[in-house]
Amino acid sequence: MVTKRQALRAVALCLVLVAAVKLLLSEYRTERKQKLAIMDPGSFWHQGPKVKEAVTVHKSEVMNSFFNWDQKPEVPEPPVEKGADTAPLETSKGPARIVHLDLKGAAPKVNYMKQIFPLFSSLGADGVLLEYEDMFPYHGNLTILRSPYAYSMEDIEEIKSLAKLNKLELIPLVQVFGHLEFVLKHERYFHLREVRAFPNSLNPHHPGSVALVKDMVSQVMDCHPDARWFHMGADEVRGLGESQDSKNWLHSNKGDIGKMFLNHAVSLARFITERRSGVRVILWDDMLRKISPATIKESGLQDLASPTIWNYLKKIDTDGIGTLISRYHEAGFKGVWFASAFKGGTGIDQRWTPLDYQLQNHLSWIKVMNSMTKYPSITLHGILLTGWQRFEHHTVLCELLPVGIPSLAMCLQSLKHGAFDEKAKMEAHHILGCNIKVEKDICEGSGAFSGSQIYHMVFYIHTNLQKEVEALMKHYHIKGGFSRYHRKYNFANPRIIGFFQGRLKKLLDKWETYIENFRMEMEGIYFPDTVEEWMEENVNANMDLLRENARDAERILKLNGQPKSLKTL
Repeated sequence: MVTKRQALRAVALCLVLVAAVKLLLSEYRTERKQKLAIMDPGSFWHQGPKVKEAVTVHKSEVMNSFFNWDQKPEVPEPPVEKGADTAPLETSKGPARIVHLDLKGAAPKVNYMKQIFPLFSSLGADGVLLEYEDMFPYHGNLTILRSPYAYSMEDIEEIKSLAKLNKLELIPLVQVFGHLEFVLKHERYFHLREVRAFPNSLNPHHPGSVALVKDMVSQVMDCHPDARWFHMGADEVRGLGESQDSKNWLHSNKGDIGKMFLNHAVSLARFITERRSGVRVILWDDMLRKISPATIKESGLQDLASPTIWNYLKKIDTDGIGTLISRYHEAGFKGVWFASAFKGGTGIDQRWTPLDYQLQNHLSWIKVMNSMTKYPSITLHGILLTGWQRFEHHTVLCELLPVGIPSLAMCLQSLKHGAFDEKAKMEAHHILGCNIKVEKDICEGSGAFSGSQIYHMVFYIHTNLQKEVEALMKHYHIKGGFSRYHRKYNFANPRIIGFFQGRLKKLLDKWETYIENFRMEMEGIYFPDTVEEWMEENVNANMDLLRENARDAERILKLNGQPKSLKTL
């Protein structure tokens, strides 16, 4: 039987243990605060946390590597604020799912939007982010910015009607700082470049810079009077701080590039919100990642805009994302957006969308979204499913939109159901008319979605054209008796030509017919510049090789094995 003295000893021992645990926790919290202070530099690129070697993906490798710290600083969870709005967003389904259309390359005709907007809606999308670039019908002094194939004002009105009909919220995007190559490539605007030799970024100190982007923003806002959100880009401001104007400013402001960035961003965000009451601003977050929360809060940006935390890696650092959420909460932001990628987030010249890569990216984001209960004082407005068409204005095309449709379906369904489970697969199959096979990187079956013909034809070209041409060029008699040298000097044995000419002509005829049919399909969706570019980058080199060899074989055959000659007949 336990005596009274033994009971008192047990109570005393428990009290000692509790006191020891409290002491350890106090030291641990102090250590966490010290780690946070180390991670939170006051200046922009200087003495930031060490990062691992970056993985090559879309956007900046340096920016993506921010998530790959060797030692991840732990951040206290933000306190629950009484009365704070904890609702995920304005949709009954939770955070909004917005499909990004990158129009700086392979912009589809409006007729194709008539077919894909209903598809987006049926797959679970709530809206479309339109990154116009040079496809907007700028007018007045800005007419020079328009692509020869830019949409008309009537086209924009039709796009808005289509979105409304399909219950899709339209969010326009206009870059205001970096990624202004489509503007700064024109000699008229050379003087506004941050780096004179490069068209990437705007000099924020030149008096004409702010006036230019305000004019651009105004014209787009006027075309979207009902837009509740406006995305001002502001990512990857390459070369910031390199102009003489910037160097002079930095000299007078303790070298604080972060503050320089914020001054311009706040100026434009304030302009947008003051120009139309109620509109909310979005910006990409990468330029904010190494600016201290205190500096951001001092700028007032948190009262004007919501950052979009983007990461397109296959496996994202969810702890790193959590750290960013905490930092932005500390900076005073009331809400954030996330951004994944359903295409255009891997290779700079990617032709075929890697399904498993894009699926894993979204499954990682689902984990982050499920963890948002840890941050009840910050609202997750939604996720932008980016579909990059170029890495930047001067680079080649990534995957065409029809090629990315099965990936988009897979990603939207995963977000809707929380995983790409059997229910999600069946729903995607029912809508697309083909069966998504992640492990094979293909949607098997004929496909009922608009653009499915291009999807299947690109796959056939991707997997067969180069392979078949290379196989023919390795033919014993072509390698040995019909080389570039032989063709240059019109010197070949007719007997040798006879061994491969029939096979060469058959392969050429096959692909000429196929490519002509493919071109017709492309012209139904895309403008002539896109068709030409895609063919030049993905088809013409192989087709020209076949044509040249067929033409040379026919010409040299008529020479009956005569001596070498540079003369052509």
